[in-house]
Amino acid sequence: MIYYLEDDEQIRNLTLYTLSQTGHETRGFSRAAEMDAALTQAIPDLFLLDVMLPDEDGISVLKRLRKDPRTQDVPIMMLTAKSTEYDTVTGLDAGADDYLAKPFGMMELLSRVNALLRRAARDAADTAAPLATGETLDAGPISLDPASYRVTVSGEEVRLTHKEFEMLRYLMENRGIVVSRDKLLERVWGYGVAGETRTVDAHVQTLRKKLGEADPEAVSFVETVRGVGYRLKA
Repeated sequence: MIYYLEDDEQIRNLTLYTLSQTGHETRGFSRAAEMDAALTQAIPDLFLLDVMLPDEDGISVLKRLRKDPRTQDVPIMMLTAKSTEYDTVTGLDAGADDYLAKPFGMMELLSRVNALLRRAARDAADTAAPLATGETLDAGPISLDPASYRVTVSGEEVRLTHKEFEMLRYLMENRGIVVSRDKLLERVWGYGVAGETRTVDAHVQTLRKKLGEADPEAVSFVETVRGVGYRLKA
């Protein structure tokens, strides 16, 4: 089930129609209060949220969903006309898994929706090959424990979103090796879309911010390799 919160009726109906025609069960809402009421009956597999809403800002809705134990692990994609880097980073920093600016193509939307649902299914089934229990990864002041899903910087726990954690984990597993933006997009998000590497850049920016708040030295460990991608300092 996919819940779509969008006050523009034309966009909402077109998107819901497209999703339903490709086999997805959907419900649409024009106001946050309507979706809140639906959540008392059923929890969806994915949220699609607009930012500009009549009764509550979409970012506020996003933050509430991430604090709610019932929905904190459900994938969330923001679909909005607000497409500046600041808006993107704000959404990702608040816990969004993806961010798609309007106007968007339905094929791209479907690709991203399917990727998020596949990723959620893999996580639920725990089919991804995990590191051995207790095998902690360390890089300078950064320590990542995949068994407990915990990251600390200089001993202080840092709360990361799912995507930020998986991105840091992949970089730490490949420490000293340059990882392209396309590779991160494929490995962490489960898809590759030409021109959408900005999603990776925005997540790296929020990741660095969170690491740096615990210890400024940690920021330097996530290195940018100009024109290629990122590398965790060896």
